[in-house]
Order: sequence, then C-alpha cells, then structure tokens
Amino acid sequence: MLLLGVGLFALANAASAEPISPKVGTITAPSEAFAQEPGSDYFLANYDAYEAYLKKLATQSDRMKLVDIGKSAEGRTMWVAIVSAPANLAKLDHYKDIARKLAKAEVKTEAEAQALATEGKAIVWIDAGMHASETVTTQSQIHVLYRMLTGTDAETMRVLNDEIVLFGQDNPDGLQLIADWYMRNPVKTDREFRTIPRLYQKYIGHDNNRDSFMVQMPETEAVNRQLFREWFPQIVFNQHQTGPAGMVVFVPPFRDPFNYNYNPIVMTELQEVGSAMHSRLVSEEKGGSGMRSAAPYSTWHNGMERSVAYFHNSIGLLTEIIGGPTPEKIPLIADTQLARSDEPLPIAPGDWHLKDSLEYQWSLDRAVMDYASRNRERLLMNIWRMGHQAIAKGNTDSWTTTPKRVDALKEAGKDAKADEGYVGYNSRAREGMVASSLYASVLKDPAKRDPRGYVLSPEQRDMPTTITFLNALIKNGVDVDRATAPFTAGGKRYPAGSYVVKTAQAYRPHVIDMFEPQDHPHDAEYPGGPPKAPYDITGYTLAYQMGVTFDRVLDGFSGAFERVPDLMTVAPGRVIGAGKAGWLVGHEANNAFLLTNRLLKAGVPVSWIEPETKAGGKTLAPGAIWVPASPAASGILASSTRQLGIDAYAVAKAPTGAKLALKPVRVGLVDRYGGVIAAGWTRWVLEQYEFPFSVVYPQELDAGNLNAKYDVLLFADGTVPSTAGGPYPGGYRFGMPDAKTIPAEYRGWLGEVTPEKTLPSVAAFAKAGGTVVTVGSANRLATLLDPQIQPALVTKKPDGTLAALDKKAFYIPGAILSAKVDPRQPLAYGMTPTVDIFFDESQPFTLSGTAAKKVAWFEGPAPLRSGWAVGQQRLNGTVAVTDVDLGRGKLFAMGPEVTQRAQPYATFKLLFNGLIYGPAVAATR
Repeated sequence: MLLLGVGLFALANAASAEPISPKVGTITAPSEAFAQEPGSDYFLANYDAYEAYLKKLATQSDRMKLVDIGKSAEGRTMWVAIVSAPANLAKLDHYKDIARKLAKAEVKTEAEAQALATEGKAIVWIDAGMHASETVTTQSQIHVLYRMLTGTDAETMRVLNDEIVLFGQDNPDGLQLIADWYMRNPVKTDREFRTIPRLYQKYIGHDNNRDSFMVQMPETEAVNRQLFREWFPQIVFNQHQTGPAGMVVFVPPFRDPFNYNYNPIVMTELQEVGSAMHSRLVSEEKGGSGMRSAAPYSTWHNGMERSVAYFHNSIGLLTEIIGGPTPEKIPLIADTQLARSDEPLPIAPGDWHLKDSLEYQWSLDRAVMDYASRNRERLLMNIWRMGHQAIAKGNTDSWTTTPKRVDALKEAGKDAKADEGYVGYNSRAREGMVASSLYASVLKDPAKRDPRGYVLSPEQRDMPTTITFLNALIKNGVDVDRATAPFTAGGKRYPAGSYVVKTAQAYRPHVIDMFEPQDHPHDAEYPGGPPKAPYDITGYTLAYQMGVTFDRVLDGFSGAFERVPDLMTVAPGRVIGAGKAGWLVGHEANNAFLLTNRLLKAGVPVSWIEPETKAGGKTLAPGAIWVPASPAASGILASSTRQLGIDAYAVAKAPTGAKLALKPVRVGLVDRYGGVIAAGWTRWVLEQYEFPFSVVYPQELDAGNLNAKYDVLLFADGTVPSTAGGPYPGGYRFGMPDAKTIPAEYRGWLGEVTPEKTLPSVAAFAKAGGTVVTVGSANRLATLLDPQIQPALVTKKPDGTLAALDKKAFYIPGAILSAKVDPRQPLAYGMTPTVDIFFDESQPFTLSGTAAKKVAWFEGPAPLRSGWAVGQQRLNGTVAVTDVDLGRGKLFAMGPEVTQRAQPYATFKLLFNGLIYGPAVAATR
C-alpha cells in the first residue's frame, strides 16, 4: 500500500538537519541503532535495544532528558523520555511546579491562575507498550522520538517551545518477552507472538490496563506517580491496538455513557482533541479512522490509564490501530465504505505493513502535540478551572444527577402537571416536560446531596486493609488527612487518629468515584431490546469492595487535621496481656492469614476456635486463632504483630471451645499455556499473603496421584473451558500451539481441563481428602464434580442441556451486590453477616441434598449496590458460595469472582479460609 505523507524510510532525508546545539555530533537514526529498522516487516525491537537507544539519544540531544521512574515487576528500569526545548529542560522543576499548582488548584483566583498559565508549558503524556502484543506503539515511539529530536520545521519548533512531552513505556517486561518470542524463529514468515507461553505482564497480562485506581502493580504505581503526583499532564495519550475491522484506527470521541462524576470540560476538550486527530488524518488523506459507534469504547470505568485521567481533570485519549511486524490485509467490509460522521474517510482494502501503521501513529501523535501547543494556555487554565470548581463543589451543597435521580424525576412528574406557557416546542419535547418545581424537590433533594467528605474511624475491623485503601487514593494524588485531636462531623464525635477524605479538592471526581456507588444507565441496543455490553465493568466502588467502614458527611466540618504526606504503613500491632498459656488473634484482618502462614511454615501449632471466645476484655468471633505458647511462636508473634498491624492477646489458659487444628497447606493453582489473567491476579494475591503454592497445568492434573503433591487445587475464573451458550459464561480459549513449534520447556503446559481426563483425577483427589476450590466460570467443574450443585439462573434447551438466561432477562456485567453470609461457618470466619461481593456475569447455585452448605447467598429483590443489573430480582434465594463434602475432601464453589483483579479484599477471606480449612478438616477425618 502506498504510504501517504512523509514515508518512514525516507526519514533520513525528511529530517536530516542537526538539532539545535547537539551535545555530541548528530542524532543516531533508528536505522543505525537497531539490527533492523523498527517498522520493518518481520522485525521487532525488544526492550534491551529500546532502552539502549534511549540512553544513546539522551547523550546526543539537548532536547531530551531521560528519567528513571521505577522498576517493572521483573526488575527492569522504566524510563520516561522528556522532550522539550533546551531552555524548558533547564527549568523542568519550575514548570512542574506550575503544572502542580494549576492541576491541584492551589492558587485561588482566576488572575493568579492566568498568570501561571501564561508562563507555564502544556504537559503531554504519550506512552507505548501497555499491552505488549500491541506492537505498533513502541516501534512507533522510537521514530517519533527521533523525529522530535531532529526536526527543525516550524511546527516541531513551536511544539518544543510550548510544551513538555513525556514519552513513557508502560510494560518493559512484556516488550522484551513479545519481541524475543517473535524473533526467535529464523524463518521470517513463521514468526508470531500469539503463542507466548505466559502473560506479558508477570501477573496480570492485559489487565495491566485495569489497575489504575487500585494501583497494585509496580508499573501502574510508577506511571500514576508521574501523572498525578509529579507532572500532572493536561493530556494523557494511551496508545493501543487493534483497530476496527475494515478500518485502520479508532480515535476518540467515545460512545456513551460517560461517568457522571467528572467535570464535563474533560469531555468537551476530549472531543476537540479527537476531532483534531481525525482532521489531521483526513487532511493527509490517511483514511480508515473511526469514532464513537465504530467501536465499543466508552468513558465509564475508572480503572484504565486513559479513563482514570478523566477523574483527575485530564484529557484521556485512547487510540486502537491495526498492524504488526507480520504484513496483513485490510478486508473489504461493505458498511465501512459508506462515509458517515463516525467514519469520515473510508479506506480501500489492500495490503498493510507495520511501517504504514507507524506513519498513522506519527500523525496522531503530531496532532495531539499540535493541539496542546495551540491551546497551551487554555489547557492550563481549564485544568485549574476544573480543580477550582471541584473544590467549590466540595465546600457547598452539590448534587450529582444520575439515572436513578432522573427516573425519580420522571416518576414524580406523573403526578405533577407540567408548566404551561412554553411555545415553540415540538410534540415530542412537550411529552418529556415535567413541572419545573420538581427540579428543586427531586434533583436538588437535600437528602440526596453529595458528601462534603468521608470519615474513616480508627475502629476498623481490618485496619491494614483500610490503610491499603487509603494508599490507593494517595497513589492517585488524592489528599488524605489524619485527625490529631477529636472532632465532630455530621453530629458524630470522632477520635484522634481518624482519617478524613474531604471532597473539597481538585481530584474530587476520583474521591466520589471510589466511595459512592456507580449508577450505570440501562443501555439497550434499541428501545425494548437486549442490553448493550458495556466497555468493561459497570460497578467497582473501591470502598465497598474492600469492606472499609466510613461515614458520609453531608455538611461542612473542620478539625485539627494534618495532611498524610505520603504512602502509609499500618500502625504496629501489639501483644496484649501477660498470660503464659498462648495467644489468641482475631480472624477479622486479612493480615491474620499472613501471621498464620508464617506460623505454619515454622512448624508452630495453630488452631481455629469454633465458638466465640474472650480475650483482653473483648469477645472474639468464631474462628479466632489460637497459638499455644512456645519460643518459636513468641518470636514470630512479636515481630509479625508489629509489622502486620494486628494484635495478639496473651492469655493465662487455653480456650475451652472446640478447636480445628490447622496444617501447612500445599496449594496447586491451576493455569494454562499462555496464562489466564484471573489465575495471575490470584497468584499475586497468594504471594502477598505468603500462601505456599505451585502452578499446575492440565497435563499434570490428568496424570493423577494429585494428593501426593497437593492439599488444595484452586481453579480461578477462566481456567475451565465453558461450553458455547452454556450456563457458565467466560472461560474463553485461544488455540494451543503445535508442541513442535515451541521450546521443550513449555510443552508440559499445553492442554485443557476436560471432563474426560481431568474430571476423574480431580474427583479422586477430593474423595481422598483433597480440597477443590472453583471460582466464577470454573464452576462448570463444580457442577460436574457434585450434582448437588446446579446453576440457578438457566433455561433448558430443546436438547435438554442447560443455557444461561437470555440477557434481556438477566444480565449483570460487572457490578457489586450485597450478599448474606454465615460467619459461624469456617469458610466465612472473620466476615460480617452482610458483605459486598463482586459479580460479573457470574452464575449462582441451587443446592440439593444435605452435604452442601449455604455459606453466602442473595436475599431480597434488589441486591445491587453499585453498577448495572438487569433482572436482579432473580438472584433472590440463590446461593453465591457453598461448602460441599466430597468423600474425605471438600469442594468450595464460589460463583462470584471473590478475588477479581485483587480488589475485593472484603471477600478474600472466602478463598483464604478455604485454602486452610479444607486440608485441616481432611487431616481430622
């Protein structure tokens, strides 16, 4: 295909001029620095080569400064190349200070802000490589950097003068893995990277772009620090692929719905930038761009890099482009050939090469930089305005209009006559009119106003988890305060040590989004039609997922508060009392499992006390941990209680209630070739809580004799293949490579969990005393293991097999629901009688027989707490989590995703208890 614009391989001629005041000679071109020029067919540059090139450029150009921002999960250095005019680079701290003052609205008046905006520089973040298999972005960035460091045209010089561009690489480990895997094959036409053996981020693969508000991964923390605590860019450009079929690239604007918490200036500016990007492509006759309806992307979910930007008053851009090192074709799709508003310039079908994508990517990057240059002062002023408005909203009565409030307005309008006297409105408009008096009584109902702040008392059931929650806010640049003296808020007295998160701050949208429920609209394909799938999940309120206790304060309040300066560590726990018999520890804190695992690893006896017990003047709920006195136990308790922020009670005599003696466990975490993201998240969680485990692949399961190596087999969501249209959605599959085409060390990872081979081995394992834990879609295996467990929300097909309900009848695409729990059961020790549980097209159960116990269940017609649910009343009476005896062993079936993306700390205990409880029971049988 003919390249339009400046050809990539004419680059040496197009930008051969030396940069202003080069440090050392000329700038090395990509064609000279790599084994082949990035953008060549059948070639990928890996991170080692990319990093070396960055370092070389940093020594050659006075337009670039290279900054180390942290380490990746595998220990590689993450670099940001800061590109600007030499005079700007000499004053980076000054411009960073201006960006912070404006983004955080630290200046109070318009005049002060305007003075800073006039002096300041636009800050633009442009990254690459978030999803390593999306190879265009990093290969493109290499050329973009070279062009920006060597170009002397008027536009380049203006951009360099007006702004500071931060070029980042989000996933060094993935780039190295993907490029090395692709290049390993000497036969060019056989090169591919789709069959990599594991996830391209050590733990979470593609979900590295779902971690932005939780900030669990080191790469996310490094990037977020640059975005919201260091540089505060007005534009965050997160580049991806692949583009819509029959087209080249998706470019914003996005489809609805947008989230109701952020400032609408973000959306209007986003549309401006997106339009500038489309216009640039069209003006250069680069066809095949699409927007809005051309792809499913929306701006609802907070967890992605470009979308978390909206909640920080920054313009978040996402592009999705086609291309890769192996040439491909643009297919002819009839509908894409008819120009329309969302696809302004169709492109002809034909051959496509990586260098073609790189030319488009250059135009897109250039359009963003040009927009930032031309709108420098306005961008700086508007980020201040959004922050200033957020602070004002937090200091006054304010309301957020959501679908539920609009529905309430319509309902109230049925009984109130609409205002008369309006003329010039068509009949359709008149049909929608309601009495204007309802605006104040419904949409401005005083009881429904937004909080002025949130107070988290130190009397938390699980303070270490609360600190993790607050740290997630801090990692996102949110201001968190700590009370240094008692104070009153909302008519309630709080002690010193309480944490306060006020909404009168620039990042108010993010604060609200983390504490308040998401109210996703009912989004149908057409009126009365099936629900339209959202882009990612709809309900994710982090305070709910983590089980944090907080109060919403609707009126203004003050007190002796000090700003938390940086990430916190939990206050040290204590050993309370002087008893010599042993120690009792409550089951409420997740960190109690860390203590338990350390004790078991050291060979120290540990038990759970089945009834309530008393210690230190407190009543400990069922499941309290009992540790008999010993020198080994004393040392571990003394150090671990301090580090983990949990208390142990030294008692004078052993508790008399029934005990369950625990044992060290051997966990087999099931995965598959290529990696299952949910299993990767689970692996990370197990490592954080020091559970001993090994990764198990289907071939090993099929071979049997599993009890000799494992006490528990854990099947995360997606590890058991689902039948097409069956009752357990998810569990999708990619094809397995031919064993002969991959290194011998990975061939043992091939295979799938099957009813024919795997089921008999797993059933034998359980009957002989093993524990099987199934989560989410993996519960297809639970149903096969024990017919007492059946999917609850199903319909029977003509052939007698079961299928999930039609989505018009039941559809919950990622939301938070309220579930009932029985904390007297070992699987639920340490939990409260009601818990917020994440549910993503999950399948609850019906139980029969007496061997299956109901541990968690749904009760009532409206369990939805945050997000979107169609037919939620159908959950009433269904079981979420069950405990089943299988011979001498146990089966714990957990319908909802109790560890989804390592966010729902409140339901981690269901998994953690299961890993320990099942083997303990088996040891006593």
